[in-house]
Amino acid sequence: MNSEEIKQLKTLLGTPKAIVIIPHKNPDGDAIGSTLGLYHYLNLKGHHCKVIAPNDYPDFLKWMPEESSILKYESDTEACDGLIQHAELIFTLDFNSLGRIGDMENVVSEAQAVKIMIDHHQQPDDYAQFMYSDVTMSSTCEMVYNFIDMLNDTDAINADIATCLYAGIMTDTGSFRFPSTTSATHKIIGQLIEKGANNAEIHNQIFDTNSYDRLQLLGRALTNLKVLPEYRTAYISLSQEELNTFNFKKGDTEGFVNYGLSLKGIIFAAIFIENHQDNIIKISLRSKGNFSVNEFSRAHFNGGGHTNAAGGKSELNLKDTIDKFISILPLYKQDLNL
Repeated sequence: MNSEEIKQLKTLLGTPKAIVIIPHKNPDGDAIGSTLGLYHYLNLKGHHCKVIAPNDYPDFLKWMPEESSILKYESDTEACDGLIQHAELIFTLDFNSLGRIGDMENVVSEAQAVKIMIDHHQQPDDYAQFMYSDVTMSSTCEMVYNFIDMLNDTDAINADIATCLYAGIMTDTGSFRFPSTTSATHKIIGQLIEKGANNAEIHNQIFDTNSYDRLQLLGRALTNLKVLPEYRTAYISLSQEELNTFNFKKGDTEGFVNYGLSLKGIIFAAIFIENHQDNIIKISLRSKGNFSVNEFSRAHFNGGGHTNAAGGKSELNLKDTIDKFISILPLYKQDLNL
C-alpha cells in the first residue's frame, strides 16, 4: 500500500462511516483476532462497525472481547445482507478471493461499498479498491497492527485491540515458531503486551481448554497416523464415523496435522477429514523448508494458502482421496528428498 493510498484511506476514515468487516469461511484465530482487533479500533474512532462471519467457529475463539457481537451470515442472512448492502466501507480480512466467504460471495461482490483487503495469502484476486497484501507477513493480525501504524495511530491501541491481535499472531505463527515469525513480529508482540495483552491467559484460553472428547479424538487420529518414509511424508485420516464417535465439534481437529510433521525426518504432513454435511474430504497440509504445500494444494486439491501451510478439499471418498494423494507423491519425490 503506497503513501497516496494511505492518504486516501485517512481521508475516508476521517469521518464516521458504516463499516462491515468480514473474515473467511470457517474462521481461525487470525481471522477472528484481526476482524475483532480492527472492529475495536474503528469503533474507538467513531465508526459504526459490524463483523460478519460467513459461519460459526470453534468455542476456543469465543472468549475474545466483544466476540458476542459478531453476526453469522448462515444464521442471520437477511440482517447481514442489509448491513452489507448499506455499508460505505467493507474490510475483507485474512482472505484474498471472494470465493473464500461461501454464500456471502455474491452480495459482497455486488455491494457498492469501497472494499479494502488486508491479507497475507498468495495470489490475491483483484476485487478491492485498496489492497494491503504481503505474503511475507506472519499473520493478518500483524498486518492490522501495521495498518494502524500506517495511520500513525498506534497510541490508540488499547487492551481489547491488543488482546485480539496477540491471539491471532500467536495462532498463525504456531506460538511464534513458524519461519514467518520475524524480529518485527516479536517487536509488535512486545508492544501488544505493553498495551495490555495478557499473553499467558490468551495462551490458556486457546490451547489449554481441551475437552475429554477432543483428547480421545486426538488419540484416534494418532492411531490412524501413517508414514511414507520414501517421501518423508506422514498423513492422518478421520472418517465421519470416527468424528461422530467422539462427539466432534468445530475446531476439535485444529493442530492435529502438526503431529505428523513433528516426526523426525518428516517434512510433509497431511490430514484428511471426512465431512458428510458438505460431501467433501477436508484436507490440511503442512511442510518444513521450501516444499510448497500451497502449490501442491492448488495443483491437486482445489486449495491454497502459504508455502508451509495450506488447505484443500476433495469430492472423492476418503479412501480414494488418500489413494490419489499417495499416487501424486512420486511426482514430488525429488523435491521431498532434497
